[in-house]
Amino acid sequence: MPLSPEVKKTIEEAVAKNFKDEVAFVQKMVQYGGQRGEEHEALEEMYRQYTSRGYNTTRLEMDHQILAQHSSAGRVSDTHSKAPVIIGVHEPKSTTPGGKSLILNGHIDIVPNGPKELWTHDPYSARIEGDWLYGRGGADMRAGAVANLYALDALRSIGKQPASKVIIESVPEEESTGNGTMTTHLAGYTADAVLIPEPTNEELVRANVGVIWFKVAVAGRPVHVLKAKEGSNAIESIWQIVGGLKELEKEMNDQKQGRLYFEHMASPINLNVAMIQGGDWASSVPAWCSIDCRVALFPGVTAQEVADKIERKIAEVSETNSFLRDSPAKLSWNGFFAEGYVLEPGSAAEEVLKTAHQQVTGAELTSMTMPAYLDTRIFALEQNIPALCYGPIGESIHGFDERVSISSIQRVTTTIALFIAEWCGLEDIAT
Repeated sequence: MPLSPEVKKTIEEAVAKNFKDEVAFVQKMVQYGGQRGEEHEALEEMYRQYTSRGYNTTRLEMDHQILAQHSSAGRVSDTHSKAPVIIGVHEPKSTTPGGKSLILNGHIDIVPNGPKELWTHDPYSARIEGDWLYGRGGADMRAGAVANLYALDALRSIGKQPASKVIIESVPEEESTGNGTMTTHLAGYTADAVLIPEPTNEELVRANVGVIWFKVAVAGRPVHVLKAKEGSNAIESIWQIVGGLKELEKEMNDQKQGRLYFEHMASPINLNVAMIQGGDWASSVPAWCSIDCRVALFPGVTAQEVADKIERKIAEVSETNSFLRDSPAKLSWNGFFAEGYVLEPGSAAEEVLKTAHQQVTGAELTSMTMPAYLDTRIFALEQNIPALCYGPIGESIHGFDERVSISSIQRVTTTIALFIAEWCGLEDIAT
């Protein structure tokens, strides 16, 4: 039964009444900070929050041996986080659910800050200026993870709870492997739909690329610069490989034609040479060099297909370089090995989200293509359930002065609360 206008209004009012506390909690989560491998404190805070609300709360450890057996799991390296996945489960009173089950997922891990002096304020200040809350991870995506929690709180504050099972997840490793959410899948957590409030500017992600991370390392022969021509410059050699990889990037982008959600984009497939290390003395020809790279792939293309293309391209370039022919580059996979997905229009879950969004914003829900990694792909590809990625307005994601719109957090929290109420149904709180 659709929600009555009166119930919708009381839910909106409940979100508004709790919103000051919600913003304060987003600030607290930003202030925890916690780079890769240091998310324990922030995740333990979510454990406490789930437990205090009466959810059946569990810590899941990411088992590297189990993950290694799954072809779509991220490739684990020494820098892989060992922080736990936090799961909270709400069970309805009745053994006959009043609606459909739901997963609310959000990642707690964040990306590096870069030079602190390039930030206007401390990256973990959670400073508020006008409609913006600043800080690393505020937009991507601790505000969304908090919105999941406070959307459920809004229902509790009017004496209601979901009439179906709801699983709320706080995960690490979204920014580098996807293995936090993959762990929830491998542990058997599933539902009739999932919603992940990434910072999508209040749009729904219709299509999402896959992502692969890899490292290329070469080793040269060190000599003094006065005999530079007798040595092999590892940095110059690896830069030839970069040139070949950029050729591959162009080849992959040329395949966008006919791909409904990608052909309008100038460069949907981006190859990013993200990190470079090499040499140790200005007057010595560098003997070693390594680069860490990221490349995207279209939905329907397997990660292994692209990995094979990368390997072939490096071999092709090496044949043109006398040093690389004798000392082959070493290629390794050290993070994402993920494929993309398309959210086909017309699912019941999407229709419910459209209605909730219009109720809150007064506008039609629009869709967008995301040329970056999303954990939604795990639910779409591995569980074949409607995977909705929809969240607040954010700016400077992964950049300096990352920020999230406070008014947008409220709109998204309200939309999620209405979505839960409609999708899962409502019942009086268990006493």
